[in-house]
Amino acid sequence: MTRQKILITGASSGLGEEMARRFAAQGRDLALCARRVERLESVRDELQAAHPGITVAVRELDVTDHDAVVRVFGELRDELGGLDRVVVNAGLGKGARIGTGRADANLATARTNFVGALSQCEAALGIFREQNSGHLVLVSSISADRGLPGPKAAYSASKAGVSALGEALTAELAKSPIVVTTLLPGYIATDMSGKAGDSAKMTATLDEGVDAMVAAIEKETNRAALPGITWRGIDLALRFLPHAWTSRFV
Repeated sequence: MTRQKILITGASSGLGEEMARRFAAQGRDLALCARRVERLESVRDELQAAHPGITVAVRELDVTDHDAVVRVFGELRDELGGLDRVVVNAGLGKGARIGTGRADANLATARTNFVGALSQCEAALGIFREQNSGHLVLVSSISADRGLPGPKAAYSASKAGVSALGEALTAELAKSPIVVTTLLPGYIATDMSGKAGDSAKMTATLDEGVDAMVAAIEKETNRAALPGITWRGIDLALRFLPHAWTSRFV
């Protein structure tokens, strides 16, 4: 089925912004959320100019504010006349070695990436259960497969929580009209990955990464490591091979 009305969080830049462009080009109606509302408005104007037949609604949203998440998702559902798909994409990549005096960075990452994702799932599934239909997409990370040392520890732990949440909801809703997809991207060239210093050899372009994400979302696959066979292989290795064999990857 075509999911015509799509909400994307973290849509003011990076993966969220590019997913919005892909779906707009397919004629979908969009609800875009992020903290930077001025940037969202610019994206909205661009998309509506390029694709005059679509509706693009925008809202400022901090996903760590649960009441705001519920309110904004409800407002956007009403504005679009329903929601067929919600992409839980908002996230932070900052972090520091635990115990080095930068708990603020690690706690902000944990609150945004996991607690914020949980708030978004609560709001989205409240709408989907009422409609008795919907597609929930959780953007996790390959780093969820194995705890990463140093400044990425809190990030990988937060994404492991997102993956576990996706697994749980997939099992719970398997026989319902609600579909759950968990995406585990590897390195994709965004502002976040650049600041994290990820390996250039392993980094896909933004177009390659988002193309793979949108393809997996449209297939409504339960779980997808991407982009390409390399990251599917790394995903399998990190999950199933002994730590002594895979320590070079982390």
